[in-house]
Amino acid sequence: MGGTDMNRRKQCLVLAIVFALNIAAITFVTGAEAASLKKGSSGDQVSQVQTALKNQGFYKGAVDGKFGSATETAVKAFQTDRGLTADGKVGTWTLKALGVSGSSGGTQGADNGDVALLARLISAEARGEPYSGQVAVGAVVLNRVEHPSFPNSIAGVVYQPGAFSCVTDGQFNQPVSESAYRAARDAMNGVYPCGGAIYYFNPAKATNKWIWSRPLIVVIGKHRFCS
Repeated sequence: MGGTDMNRRKQCLVLAIVFALNIAAITFVTGAEAASLKKGSSGDQVSQVQTALKNQGFYKGAVDGKFGSATETAVKAFQTDRGLTADGKVGTWTLKALGVSGSSGGTQGADNGDVALLARLISAEARGEPYSGQVAVGAVVLNRVEHPSFPNSIAGVVYQPGAFSCVTDGQFNQPVSESAYRAARDAMNGVYPCGGAIYYFNPAKATNKWIWSRPLIVVIGKHRFCS
């Protein structure tokens, strides 16, 4: 009988430990979700969420880093599509489903979302251009981020209405070249072959007379880079 009692005590102890671990796991997940982004939140991570939602066709608004009603609606639609709880809040599981990092970084940090977005723009805008020209297109985006006349995030610059025709003509959604990823990383690491240029254009295609008035900095491939 003594051996039987001992076995029962061991079984009870094991069950108690398993139960405690389950409670700890639930508490951890709940705590992580409690720190979620929600309506009223703002910052770089909100911009990343908006960018991911826009890239996947759930969000049509501006990438402004402000979690408003339109962002909340888009999050709910995304959550419903992915089989997540559609509460409009972006916690651990929604961030993972979106492919967004759980920590926010600086404007020009090496965040994977920023690299991927910049590479997509470079590929769409400078496909077929020399490598230095691809890096230069990325550098123009980063120069705009730092310029007071433009949005202060990569996503904000890329999705600024009317800024890049590739975002609306379908080129932006084409497969991204490997060289564009390398060019994006080089630009974000400080390689600026176009100096302080904040504009570029192809003179063979430009129809806007104003762009010709911008002071020329350098010509790379088919693009003129201007201040």
